[in-house]
Amino acid sequence: MSVTLAIVGAGARGQIYARAAAADGRARIVAVADPDPARRNALADEHGLPEDARFAGWAELAAAPKRADAVVIATQDRMHAEPAVAFAELGYAILLEKPMAPTEREARRIVEAVERSGVVLAVCHVLRYTAYTRAFKELVGGGRLGTISSVQHLEPVGWWHMAHSFVRGSWRNAAGSGPMLLTKSCHDLDWLLHLVQDEPVSVASFGSLTHFRPENRPPGAGGRCVGCAVEPTCPYSAQRLYLGCLGDPDREFWPLGPVTSDATVAGVIHALETGPYGRCVYDCDNDVVDQQVVMLEFARGTTVSFTMTAFTPLEHRKTRVFGTHGFAEGDGRTIRVVDFTTGAEESIDTGTMAGASLADGHGGGDVGLIRAFIDAVEAGDQAPLGAGAADALAGHLVVWAAERARERRTVEAL
Repeated sequence: MSVTLAIVGAGARGQIYARAAAADGRARIVAVADPDPARRNALADEHGLPEDARFAGWAELAAAPKRADAVVIATQDRMHAEPAVAFAELGYAILLEKPMAPTEREARRIVEAVERSGVVLAVCHVLRYTAYTRAFKELVGGGRLGTISSVQHLEPVGWWHMAHSFVRGSWRNAAGSGPMLLTKSCHDLDWLLHLVQDEPVSVASFGSLTHFRPENRPPGAGGRCVGCAVEPTCPYSAQRLYLGCLGDPDREFWPLGPVTSDATVAGVIHALETGPYGRCVYDCDNDVVDQQVVMLEFARGTTVSFTMTAFTPLEHRKTRVFGTHGFAEGDGRTIRVVDFTTGAEESIDTGTMAGASLADGHGGGDVGLIRAFIDAVEAGDQAPLGAGAADALAGHLVVWAAERARERRTVEAL
């Protein structure tokens, strides 16, 4: 018997999870809820759903007789808590897009509802579910490096990705979505806790919006890329980015998909002339940081430094682990290990072929998460996911403490 799924939120993430679930062969999509008729019907048509399986919103789906074993909640960040609590109380297993919620109070409500109802919950920290992570976790946990003294971790957001999602896009403004550390980097804080396997006890952080500001606007730049005299030499040209997606199905899905559904030159130009994605990066209502560092201390003395920066190519994360018996550094695909006793070096190929972006499935993490979630729903057991609601909350608590530390210029206890 296949696992049945309802999709709440038919945007890019909802589409990706629905397709991954259907491709797994053990699940099928039985309902879609989204207030946008075009998105709702496109996803419903793709999965062959009848009219009575198409809902205008999560509340309408929740009010109907129970339609599925599980629900995928892929709405905007500030629309997670209410449906998550409601569907938990209705007995649905839940796949919840990260972040859990924009505030600690809402996240704790979700955890309490899930624990009270006894349903399976997976928060979409997809980095946990890659072959690369499994190999790195086995290396660290197996003791080859000895006791872990410190960790360095880099999240290379990518210059054009920053401009797309966090300057022009839906996550540009903290009041509308959340701080960068929550909306983008909660993946990384969760991953670091997963790797170190110790209790974080204190955190400090520094970061700011250094570049995408009005005072850095080049002389002669226009309010939009179309028709701007500076556009041909600007690294953040929307025309170059989005016209360059045409003809590539993966890039037409993302990043072009949120910009326009008309994947033609005329369609792209019209969207850039009229919509948010054509604005000058120095003339937007963005306020989230474009670089940030976080320093963590753990109960057994391990220290972690995490850097998030916009000013890179969009690549896999880079990690260095400094142990008392060995050193390891990974680039998302391979892990170099140096043994301090013998001096020998080894390169571990994790078999990761996919890229780091949303269009690439986050290095296999999207598919890995879906497989683990289906396993958990089939078993009626949280164990196949390797993490529970409290684990997901732990990384979020570090994010909120780090943001307090950044804003107050303090060291915050955890």
